[in-house]
Amino acid sequence: MTQTPALPIELAYHDDYFLIANKPPGLLTVPGRGPDKQDCLINRLLPEYPNSRIVHRLDMATSGLVIIAQSLPALQALGRLFETRQIAKEYIAVVDGLLEEDQGEINLPLICDWPNRPKQMVCHDTGKSAQTRFEVIQRNEEAMQSRVILRPVTGRSHQLRVHMQALGHPIVGDEFYAPEEVRVASPRLLLHATRLKFQHPFEEREMDISLAPAF
Repeated sequence: MTQTPALPIELAYHDDYFLIANKPPGLLTVPGRGPDKQDCLINRLLPEYPNSRIVHRLDMATSGLVIIAQSLPALQALGRLFETRQIAKEYIAVVDGLLEEDQGEINLPLICDWPNRPKQMVCHDTGKSAQTRFEVIQRNEEAMQSRVILRPVTGRSHQLRVHMQALGHPIVGDEFYAPEEVRVASPRLLLHATRLKFQHPFEEREMDISLAPAF
């Protein structure tokens, strides 16, 4: 796992209501249990932005855009947008193999793999519905990898990672779901939250924030 030094967090957007931060890979969104898990996105932001409140999370291994509310009303308003799926999210990923289809949709229900948590798994009997749309933007025949845009319709834990594995194209660098040769092909998970689109909850304007990955 990539070790992230305690550097300042890059902001992609900031106003009086919320900011949108670029979470580095290998950094928790919120604190974990124990003193060794206190360095996280929210704790790095709080000294300069003491009213910061987490609206949603990214996996520790995933980089990219995270919305941070700056007040309780903003937290509640943004939370409603997420709950009603009014925030469109796009991710960039590099996956193993060459996808045959240029685009498609994955509909596979997911549930926690309790004996191996925090891993998730596909379960058609008791899993919760999960949908991911994908679009291939580049095929690298030399490396036998594909660069894809992933658009989650639902927001299940590890959804993109499990769905791509189930499709037969695990994300490069994935320590949980990729076979060894795909996991070690990158020192980090090649998954980045690259774009957020939504209606500003307090101003009559459309937000469309993008930030390219470092890979």
